[in-house]
Amino acid sequence: HYTSAQHYDPSRAAFKDFAPFWEFVSGPLAAGGFQALKLDGTFGPEQRFIKAPNRANTSPAETPQYFGEIDIDGDSGELTVRLRQEGGGVLFTKALQPGRVGQE
Repeated sequence: HYTSAQHYDPSRAAFKDFAPFWEFVSGPLAAGGFQALKLDGTFGPEQRFIKAPNRANTSPAETPQYFGEIDIDGDSGELTVRLRQEGGGVLFTKALQPGRVGQE
């Protein structure tokens, strides 16, 4: 239970037959926090952002809770992901354009 953003790319991966993609993790709200685990290299992850407690099962009273927000612009189709912490502060933002596979 933490928040992070990873980009996966076949050029870094053990398995090569896929299009690059993003993964965003955040939450859950009101649960204990845990350390992030090392990512498996099968799909060539590159961790672009991570915020996690340094010990397992950290109380929600001790560490910020995290959540994600997704916004899609109705005119351009741009998708913006924001990883936020308790209180609404933005920790990480990534905007993705429609039709562009594997955007860095």
